[in-house]
Amino acid sequence: MLELLQYPFVQRACAAGLILALLAPLLGIFLVVRRLSLLADCLAHAGLAGVAAALVTLFTALGVSSASALLIERLRMRQGRFAEGVLGLILWSGLALAVLLASMGPGRNLDLMSYLFGSITTVSAEELGWIFALALLAGGLLLLFFKELFLVSLDESLAQVSGVNPARYNYLLILLASLVVALFMRILGVLLIGAMMVVPVLTALNLKGGFKTTLAWAVGFALAAVFVGLGLSLHFDIAAGGAIVLSAVAIYLVSLFFKVP
Repeated sequence: MLELLQYPFVQRACAAGLILALLAPLLGIFLVVRRLSLLADCLAHAGLAGVAAALVTLFTALGVSSASALLIERLRMRQGRFAEGVLGLILWSGLALAVLLASMGPGRNLDLMSYLFGSITTVSAEELGWIFALALLAGGLLLLFFKELFLVSLDESLAQVSGVNPARYNYLLILLASLVVALFMRILGVLLIGAMMVVPVLTALNLKGGFKTTLAWAVGFALAAVFVGLGLSLHFDIAAGGAIVLSAVAIYLVSLFFKVP
């Protein structure tokens, strides 16, 4: 793969993959702890509806994903102990709307293929610039409010006693999730984006470390999955998104042999 690094499209793919590997587990660890692992998939399907409606690469998906994120949190608060059903509601609604809108315009089905299955090797310089800038914003906010998000994820009652408003940081977390999903849905695809936010975290959890140690391991596993998957994709001319996710799953399966009881 090293000789392929001379090509600009490979350099852009590696840069986008690096950003994905650093940011996805940073957000994903909060989603896993909150038992919201399917949230990324819900937002991705909602974002796909925005793409089907306007076919604008990033900002339409971001707008629809953000609106869906706010709706999810609002409905989740109202549903109480049946809140996980809201995730299914948004997922199915977003997918159905995307299919409906795509069927209304000739040629749109082909345009949506890259969003369904991802295309990291076709990332343009302009897209990479936006990915870097918005990832920097999302990562900065996550690190800035890391303590508050940790407290809310650990125990909302404890967070409230500590002077942290759980609702405010729940909204922040879900909006950041929508931003990350919109950034990377064309790289990995709607069907796979949630995996890179969850699988490396699950792998790291097998090692039974503290929160920050688990996060560090998750980022390491994500980096390994991205570059192994990208290398396999370029060498064997196979879909990069699928190769990356299956590499992450393979690492997870190996980690089961080292799982700390």
